[in-house]
Amino acid sequence: MPAKLPSLPPHDSLKLRKTLSAPGLLERVRGCFSEVTDHRKTKPDYPLVDVLMSGLALFSLKDGSLLQFDKQRGDKARRHNLKTLFGIPDAPCDSQMRTVLDGVKPQHLRPVFRSIHQELQRQGILEGYRFLGKYLVSADGTGIFSSGAVCCPDCCTKTHKDGREEYYHQMLGAVLVHPDKNTVLPFFPEAITKQDGSMKNDCEHNASKRLIPQLRQDFPRMGMILLQDALSCNAPHIRLLKSNGYSFIITAKARRDSLLLKTVLEGLANGSTQELAGTTGKKLPCGYRYANGIPLNHANQDVRVNYIDYWEERPDGTTFIYDCVTDIPLTADNVADVVRAGRSRWKVENETFNTLKNLGYNLEHNYGHGKQHLSTVFATLMMLAFLIDQIQEACCQYFQAARARFHSRTALWEKMRGMFREHLIGDWESFYAAIIWGYERANLTPKGYRSG
Repeated sequence: MPAKLPSLPPHDSLKLRKTLSAPGLLERVRGCFSEVTDHRKTKPDYPLVDVLMSGLALFSLKDGSLLQFDKQRGDKARRHNLKTLFGIPDAPCDSQMRTVLDGVKPQHLRPVFRSIHQELQRQGILEGYRFLGKYLVSADGTGIFSSGAVCCPDCCTKTHKDGREEYYHQMLGAVLVHPDKNTVLPFFPEAITKQDGSMKNDCEHNASKRLIPQLRQDFPRMGMILLQDALSCNAPHIRLLKSNGYSFIITAKARRDSLLLKTVLEGLANGSTQELAGTTGKKLPCGYRYANGIPLNHANQDVRVNYIDYWEERPDGTTFIYDCVTDIPLTADNVADVVRAGRSRWKVENETFNTLKNLGYNLEHNYGHGKQHLSTVFATLMMLAFLIDQIQEACCQYFQAARARFHSRTALWEKMRGMFREHLIGDWESFYAAIIWGYERANLTPKGYRSG
């Protein structure tokens, strides 16, 4: 029989936040999931909310496959812990989970992301993410599925030179970032999939047209600065950002013969372009060249932007160059911060996509493709699990202490999975306490009971 872990009182030095810890966040998620309309016509074997929560549990535990998650379905510890930790009285088998989630429209999961971010606002957590007076939101696309054989109506298609067909899904992620914070806070991702009634592939540009107004609709009073790569440095996209009330910092990569760079260079002679020298945090030389009110290009001279050309020497003797356009008026006092903000765009790639692909979440693993929306729904649930982990890493003292015990996230995930399989866990406090202090320091016997 699995050992039972008792409900431990919080350690004197640790507190479990009511709404911004695992139990509070999962309760909020369950409430949102209960509002999702069930697409099934017949009486279901499992309520949709329990199927969705089971999918979230899969990614919260970072199981390597749906089969691995399903293998312990009959285990007493697993059944008990899914109920006590995730509120799931009875989880479906792997095939049932795939069948049910395949019919869920991904956009029906959008409210849960909005609800969590609204709670972060209420609790004052987002104030710590302000930079330049607003919130930095980095957006970029990434692949989530690719196959030469498996496909669905949502798949985009690529034909190789040798005639091979490749089917793929991507998504456009948007995350709240800060130059000085390692934690990022994802918003609801926009799927890059073939749209209903379209014969053409979807793309990151079209996905941006959907994500940008939806983000503004979800957070109408939240001042945001969109951080994007050079693909977004074009007049239609900048007009879209402005029409939705966003500021922006966009990587430029201006060509030598471009009107943008030509105007900046001419400004060195007439004084409209300013230069500023400085040093990096490693005491190496760096410099800024910046100008305001520059026409974006010959075809769109009415679109005026402010331009920065930044360089810095690296310890290996090479020179790093970064240039960007923005709508933020540039001065000697703020140009360095604008560059810091713009360069934090990479956090959507490094702290988000790389983490999801390489640190236990298995983003590009095919948990199931389905015939409708399964691949996108799984990727969205994975992003939701990542959001919950990031909030705990930023706000939950128990999670922070558990994380500090291990040299890597993957080692923590492995420990959590092992305890989840082997012990009856009464609540999240007990779960984290046993991870943090172990049986001896938590005053637990090997069987999990408090010793006298």
